[in-house]
Amino acid sequence: EFCTLVGELARVSDPHIFVDRMEGYQISERELIGDLMGAIYGIRYTGFIGEVYKLYPFPKMPEAFKQQPEGYKNRKAIEYIIKEFGNQIDIEFIATTRAGNVKIGEYEFSRLQFLELVRYVWQGGYPGWRDEVRPEYVMRMKEEIEESRSGFFNGIIF
Repeated sequence: EFCTLVGELARVSDPHIFVDRMEGYQISERELIGDLMGAIYGIRYTGFIGEVYKLYPFPKMPEAFKQQPEGYKNRKAIEYIIKEFGNQIDIEFIATTRAGNVKIGEYEFSRLQFLELVRYVWQGGYPGWRDEVRPEYVMRMKEEIEESRSGFFNGIIF
């Protein structure tokens, strides 16, 4: 949904303000989030993270950990799990192009910080995309940004 909203923002020629929403989940209690390092090392599977890593274990070799371009196919399974630990919420997405900032839920980014966030998604986060292959929705986001007539995306380098 993030990539779709970024693409929609890119299609608006020069909005003063762009407002939309995306669905997300909020896990309010820290212990319900789980233990990431315990799950990565296969020694402690707690909370949401633990349940996810039981289904999709971390590779034995850390360098083999990459974002899977077909990972979106697992969305229903992940949503089923997260509903046990959190609540579905609407996350507000507001871009104020004149002021040059973007607010996603309670987080606010300068334009340059937001462009870095978009690049981070393009790169596949820290591990990167497996074999540099990106899912179609990420490719579409990039194309819409490159075709954008809005100055909001000026300076982004993929």
